[in-house]
Amino acid sequence: MTKTEVGAIRKLTAQLDAEGNIDYQLPVGEFGLPLNPLIGRKISLNFANKITCCHCGRNTKKSYSQGYCFPCMQKLAQCDMCIMKPETCHHHLGTCREPEWGEQHCMIPHYVYLANTSGLKVGITREGQIPTRWIDQGATQALPIFRVNTRLQSGLVEIALAEFIADKTNWRAMLKGNAEPIDLVAKAKELKPLISDKLADIRLNYGEDAVQSLDLPVVDLQFPVSEYLTKITSFNLDKTPEVSGTLMGIKGQYLIFDSGVINIRKYTSYHIHVEYEEE
Repeated sequence: MTKTEVGAIRKLTAQLDAEGNIDYQLPVGEFGLPLNPLIGRKISLNFANKITCCHCGRNTKKSYSQGYCFPCMQKLAQCDMCIMKPETCHHHLGTCREPEWGEQHCMIPHYVYLANTSGLKVGITREGQIPTRWIDQGATQALPIFRVNTRLQSGLVEIALAEFIADKTNWRAMLKGNAEPIDLVAKAKELKPLISDKLADIRLNYGEDAVQSLDLPVVDLQFPVSEYLTKITSFNLDKTPEVSGTLMGIKGQYLIFDSGVINIRKYTSYHIHVEYEEE
């Protein structure tokens, strides 16, 4: 039996259970389409040539900052460059686009973590986004190693660690399979002394409690993938408005088809006809 859902899509939502298994849904309009049961079945995504801003709802010919129209991209704090580069946060200077939004999202505790995506990397996330951030990045292992008081401070710690390890994921490698397991606890013990001087500077400037070292267990994550691809081909809905194939799995924000992959988050606010086989 073939079913169809129609509406604007948003980034994949997911839940991590106690065993480390991840359960995914694709938001289509007001409906959350369960994806795990569809692995091994045919799915088609058809772009309806319509994009509506995820903030104000106006029609837009192009999506900016993953789902926004151009005016919203220019005025919203969540679209500012400091979201991508937290060390450039300027809330304390009084120049934040939306000071109240900044108070709620940036001037709150953040975590600096190690993760195993396409290999070892450092990342940051705000309190309340664990484990969502790790799932979105396709991490098979994750370990919070510092807790800081603000987003700016998390960016400063991340920059210090990025002198020694990667701060980005090789998404093609991540989608070809799971990276070899890493002893993240041992890596944390190795890395922390290397940035002790930088941490001392941060504490001097922002207070002794600005950076707290953590001693937590590693979190393991299991993605629902039946088979990985040996060659990665990425679909582009702007160039090829119909994407279809057998769903082989989901990892990060990617749907993995037998014919290629698509980054769902990239197409937030695109109106899509989703056809899928259901028992």
